[in-house]
Formats: sequence, C-alpha cells, structure tokens
Amino acid sequence: MTMQKDISLFAQSYKQEEESDLQRYWRMIKLHKWGIVGFVTLVVGLTAFYVYSKQPIYRASTTVLIENQEAKVLSIEEVYGLNAKDQEYYLTQFEILKSRDLAERVVRSLELNTHPLFDPRQQAPSFIQSTMEKVSGPPQPLTDKLAFEKSVDQFIENLSIVPVRNTQLVRINFDSADPKLAATVTDTIAAQYIKHHMEEREGATLRATDWLSERLEDLRITLQQSEQGLQNYREEAELVDVSGVQTLGADEIAEITQRFVDARERRSSAQTLYNQVKELGADPTPAQLMSIPSILSHDLVRNFKRDKAVADARVTELSKRYGPKHPRMIAARAEAEAADIQLYQQILSVADGIQSDYFAALKTERALQGQLASAKETLQDVNRKEIKLRELEREVETNRKLFNMFLTRAKETEEAQGLQSQHARVVDSAVEPQKPIAPKKSVSLVIALFLSTVFSVGIALLKESMRNTVRTGDDVESKLGCTLLGFLPNVKSNRKQTTYRGFEEDEHSHFAEAMRSVRTAFVLSSMDDKNKVVLVTSSVPNEGKSTVALNMAEALGRMENVLLIDADMRRPSLTSLLGVEVESPGLSSLISGNAGLKESIRKLKNSNVSVLTTGSVKGINPLEIVSSKRLAKLVEQLGQHYDRIIIDSPPIHAVSDGLVLSTYADSVVFVVKSDDTSTVVASRAIKNLKSVGARIAGVVLNKVDIQQAANYGEGAEHYFADYGYTPMSNTRS
Repeated sequence: MTMQKDISLFAQSYKQEEESDLQRYWRMIKLHKWGIVGFVTLVVGLTAFYVYSKQPIYRASTTVLIENQEAKVLSIEEVYGLNAKDQEYYLTQFEILKSRDLAERVVRSLELNTHPLFDPRQQAPSFIQSTMEKVSGPPQPLTDKLAFEKSVDQFIENLSIVPVRNTQLVRINFDSADPKLAATVTDTIAAQYIKHHMEEREGATLRATDWLSERLEDLRITLQQSEQGLQNYREEAELVDVSGVQTLGADEIAEITQRFVDARERRSSAQTLYNQVKELGADPTPAQLMSIPSILSHDLVRNFKRDKAVADARVTELSKRYGPKHPRMIAARAEAEAADIQLYQQILSVADGIQSDYFAALKTERALQGQLASAKETLQDVNRKEIKLRELEREVETNRKLFNMFLTRAKETEEAQGLQSQHARVVDSAVEPQKPIAPKKSVSLVIALFLSTVFSVGIALLKESMRNTVRTGDDVESKLGCTLLGFLPNVKSNRKQTTYRGFEEDEHSHFAEAMRSVRTAFVLSSMDDKNKVVLVTSSVPNEGKSTVALNMAEALGRMENVLLIDADMRRPSLTSLLGVEVESPGLSSLISGNAGLKESIRKLKNSNVSVLTTGSVKGINPLEIVSSKRLAKLVEQLGQHYDRIIIDSPPIHAVSDGLVLSTYADSVVFVVKSDDTSTVVASRAIKNLKSVGARIAGVVLNKVDIQQAANYGEGAEHYFADYGYTPMSNTRS
C-alpha cells in the first residue's frame, strides 16, 4: 500500500498546494491571459479607431458678470418684480441664459439654421438613420419650421452655463467643430442676453408708464368725485365749523345742566315744605302752621309776631293802670287783636306761598330737564354729522395722497424712460480655442484600457468561480472522490481518425511519456489485486476513451500479452482505425458462433497487442450482445491466454452497455476530458458504476492543455516539463 500511495503522489505531482486568495486570482488571470489580452486589444483598438476618426470639438467661453443690485433709477421695483438680494435671482438668470427663447434669438442673429453644422438638411444621416431608412423608407422632407426647431435643439445641446462658485460671474461655454464659430456664438449669447434684458426693462417701463397714466386719470376722477361729495354734504348738513358747533353745544349743555341741578334742589326744598303743610290737613289753623319751622322763621311772620308781642306787652302794661273800659285800654286791646289777625293772615299767606313755590319749582325743573334733553339731542346730531364729515374728509385725503403718489411715480417713470442701466456686462470675451476638448484621445484610451481590463478580468474570475468541470488532481479527488492515474496532453494531428495512436507513433512525445506514467500508476496501484480485465469508459462521448484504451493497451503490451476488445458496437472506432472491414469476424461473430477466435482476433503490427474488433453490427442489438452469458464465458476463456484484457466500452450516460460490461471487468479506468466534462455528469457516471459493483481503478484526465497547465495550480508547470523530450509537432487527440 505504501508503493501505491507513492505512485499516486507521483501521478499527481503537480497537485495544488495551499495558496492565498491573491495567488488564486493571479492563477485564474494567467489561465485566461490571452483572452484578456485579446479583449483589451480589441476594445482599445476600437476606441482608438473611434477617437482618431471622430471630428475634434472646440470649446469657447465668455465670462459675464451679473450685478446683484441694479442702479435704482426707478423707485418702483415692484413694477419689475425682481429681488436681486435673493439667491433665486441668480438661478433665474442662469436659466434665462439656457432658455430656448435666448437660443432662438442667437440662432436667428447668426443665421445658424442655414449653417452646415446645424442645418439637419445639410447633414449626412447617421448609420442608425440610414438603417431605419432602408427598413421604413426615406423620411418626409423637413419643413423650414421643423428644421429651425432641430437647429435650436442642437444649439442648446452644445451650450453649457457654468456659474463660478462664490462669485457673481458665469461662464457661457459653447462646443463646436468650428473654433471661430464657437467664440462668435458665446459672445453673441452674452450680447443677446444683455440686449434682451434691456428690451424687457424698457418694455416694462413703457408698460408701467401706460398703466400709471391710465390709473392716474382714474384717480383724478375719483378724487374730484370725493371732494364734490364732501362739499355737497357740508351744504346739506349746514355745517360751517363743526368744531365751533361742538364747543357751543357743550357749553350750553353744561349751563343747562347746572341750572337744572339748582332747580332740582329748589324743587326738593319746596317739596319738603309743601309736604309738611300738607300733612297738617286740608284746613290747618295758624297755630298748627306755626309748628312748621320754615313758616315760623319766615321774615314777615317774625315781623308780625314781634308786632303782636309789642301789642300784647302794651295791653299788659296798660291793664295795670287802667280798667277794661278805659279808652286807652280798649285801643290797646284793639291794636293787639289787629296784630293777631295780621299774624294769622301772614301765616296763612306763607303757607299758601309754600304750595305756590313748590309748583313753580317743579315746573322750572321740568322745563330745564326738557331743555337739557333737547341740547343733548342737538349735540348728538352734530356728532353724527361730524362722523360722516370726517369719513368723507378721510376719503378725500386718501384719494389725494394716492393721486399725488401715482403722479410722482408717473413723472419719475416718464423721466427715466431713456435711462436704463445694464444688469450684466462681459468681463472676458471669447478667444478662439486652439486645442480641442473632445475627443480626449489619451484619456479615452486609458479609460478603455482600464475598463476593458477590469471587465475581462472580472469575466475571467466569474467564469472560473462558476466552473464546474474537472481540471486538476484536486478536482478528481474532491469532486469525483477517485484516485488520479495521470494526465494525457491535448495534441493535434491532420489525421481524420478520432482515435490517436500516439504511443506507437512517437515514443519520445509528451503523450507517450504521459501514457507511461498512467501505465505505471495503474500497474503499481493494483499489484496486490487481480486486475486482469480492465474496462475503459467515460461518462459522455468524445472524451477520448478509445484513445486511452488503445494507447494503454500498447503501453501495457510492452510488458505483457494484452488483448484489446472493441465492445463499443454503436461507434466501432477501433475497427475503422485498424483498417478492418466492417463485415470481418469480430466480437459479434464470436458471440453468435459464426466465427472462431483465430478468425476474429488480429495482432497489431510491431506490437504485443491483439485486437478483437466489434465485427458486423448489422441487424443485431448491441445490448443483447454484451448482456449474453457467452460474452462472460468468452472473457473468462480469453483471460487464460492473455495477461491483460482491456475492453473499450460505450459511454455510461449514452447507453447502458458500459454498466453491463463493467460487471465482467476487475476494474474500471474512467476517462474524463479535462476542463470540459461537467462534474455532475462525471460523478453520476461513477456513482452508476459503483452501484453495479464496479471497482474504479482511477481516473485519467484526457486532453489536458499543456500550455495552460502551469496556470491550473501551483507546481503544475513541472508535470509536463520533466519528460525531457522535445515537444512533438504533429499529433492528434
């Protein structure tokens, strides 16, 4: 078993070791280096052809300064609606520079719609347009209007407005194949932009003047009507001086109010006395009336009371000296009685006066109250008239101010019509460019080189990451779970035969040395086991199993007596290679009993290998032939005469013949086409073989690309370099 392990390691001498991700990626790139180089060369070549055949484009620039505040010749900024302090003002100006209206003005000014670079009717159709014309027929001829629109569209495409950051400057760029035209266009755009703005300002001023004139006339009429209305109201209300009327009315109300207060007080006092007298009854006596302090304190009452007292005192004094009938006594008593009568009469008179005073005071109070109400009503009427008057006066004043303001604005606008300031000026005029800006040949080539390299490398890495084929010894072990017997290089030949006899044709070729390595690995790996009958098969056709079977037989024939059986009755490639007639005796003849061994088995020239071809395959069922018991007995019988029997079998997935034949063999050599056969397909074929009890001796990787072998893995380049022979020049896989 130690020798078997050593031989397996020998056969897999270029097996991959542990490698870093960077090494693995580099190996993948080297594996596809010629494809990458070819793709990059193609892309760079096409890019070079394109950029060097493309018409050069020149760019001219004109720098314009846009003022953030215009000279305030007019004081009616609202007429124009521009606020230069806002950031939106500059953005608006940039959009105006890019506007279609300005572009049309420039195109008309320079007559670019008739220039060959802009007139679509003078331009040759593109490749796509020519193709469309062939398919759908020639297009309808362009009208002048449509041609002009297309010229403007192309003009706008070549125009770019670039503000200078943190400044009030803006660059007007124009690209054209004609450098002189490019410079002319940018200067014209700047001039038309300034002119357009001046025209708009002038038009706005004229419109403002017209509007102000119309509005001023309306205001004049309104002012006259309001003044006339004020005067009419004054006449109707008979108002001369409202302020004087208000003052007079206020003084009158104050005076009447004071008199009314005094009258009310007098009435209150008189009412009190009147109530006191009224409480004494309907016909009070003088004595009762004397109980009222106000009557008692009356001046006349006090005078008569004093006279009565004097008379009473005289009567008293005379009564002391004279008798009742004395004349003087009688005269004194008469005088006293007269004083009493006068006193009583005066008391009654005062009582009657109290009632009269009360009613007089009440009447006076009510009269003054009526006068006060009348004065207040008069003053309120004056106030109401004043409100209406003030309203009319305010209307007149407002109309007068509005009229004066519009009159002032109209005069200012009229005076400023011929004095308009520019909001922008050209800082740097355009200079005819000397160097084109496009195409940028060097940059384009570098970008094409970079992008094509990245793209092709990416595709290569993607392809490698998605690879699901068997390429290396590691793949055989990890993906197929089998031992690697060796590799056979992919060679070329002018021969038409599909089967290649490289081992006999050139013993010093890489192919022959590789076949010897396979033979050595196969023989030494089965020294401890009986391995007389060997089946050579593959998973699908065209993997080179017949080539491996023939050359393996010839390699073993140098040491042993070998019989090669062509059991692929569906595609008998060995029969045609050896030049044997199809109807000649062979395997089918032996099974059917129509021929013997001597007639059917042929010996190869200069070789120790005998061949049993398929024989005639007409009218037979290949599966019935390989499934017959006679074939099993035949193989057993032939094993007594030969040291090794190699059977060339049909592919496993193509037909079931290979699975049946594997039951007659001691081991199976499985052939896999390098970097072509899917891992899934090969694994399924091996699984099917093992399911019927077949022993897999190992896998032969066929048609290995020697030139790419060094890139399959670390150390792989040493495998085919160790033979020491000159590479063959005319071989075939």
